[in-house]
Amino acid sequence: MGPGTLNDSGTSEFLLLGLWAPPSLRPLLWASLLLAYLATVLGNGALVGLITLDRRLHRPMYRLLTHLALLDTAYVSTTLPQALAHMAMQQARLSLARCGAQLYVGISLGSCEAILLAAMALDRCLAVCRPLHYASLVTMPRCTALAGASWTLGFGLSVPNAVAALRLPFCPGRPAVDHFFCELPAVLRTACADTTANYRLVYGLGVPILLVPLAFILASYAWILAAVSRLPSAGSRRKALSTCSSHLAVVGLFYGTVGGGVHIKVKITH
Repeated sequence: MGPGTLNDSGTSEFLLLGLWAPPSLRPLLWASLLLAYLATVLGNGALVGLITLDRRLHRPMYRLLTHLALLDTAYVSTTLPQALAHMAMQQARLSLARCGAQLYVGISLGSCEAILLAAMALDRCLAVCRPLHYASLVTMPRCTALAGASWTLGFGLSVPNAVAALRLPFCPGRPAVDHFFCELPAVLRTACADTTANYRLVYGLGVPILLVPLAFILASYAWILAAVSRLPSAGSRRKALSTCSSHLAVVGLFYGTVGGGVHIKVKITH
């Protein structure tokens, strides 16, 4: 396979092993996933609609929250509808092109969310630590630019990992992806070639996309805690911290999910 070409190993589709459940429980699993998907989409849609329609919510913080809701909706829409269709048809095959698109979009949206959460941490930090200057420092155009940068960086920095994965030769026949959607580590495990360079690229480029925003978030909250500790009363301290609680919950959920799902193993060939 030439260095400038995409996959030419003859693989045209992947078999997704999906979400396993005993036959008697599959309808319950399907219904649970459908309800979770609808709750996510409708909840985020209602949030975006409320922020759009209520002029009192036309503030920088809510602009960032709108983008976070759109990211969450896009991510679940990339994976769950397909999983529901496969479960209903009892058939889980995905073409190489669709698998590649899903892999790229999934990586990109996760990267976007990490960067956006860092931008939201900056917003909270300035709100708590520089309340008198917050309105002049955090404007709607600046928040829009931060959100746009999150999307641009997320989708731009994910290109190398996606392209490198799709250029690998996959095993003949129908490679089995041990997941219900095409995620990067699961796809790499189906390759019939040395993937050391791919894993190095994941660690060299993918991991910093997650860890650099996390470090920025932790630094922002260290600054917030230092500022809160200097407030004169317990009530004012509670009020300041309450403005950060929802963001902290989202950060914990996001990085908890990422940490729980990490199973990439670097394979060094000597």
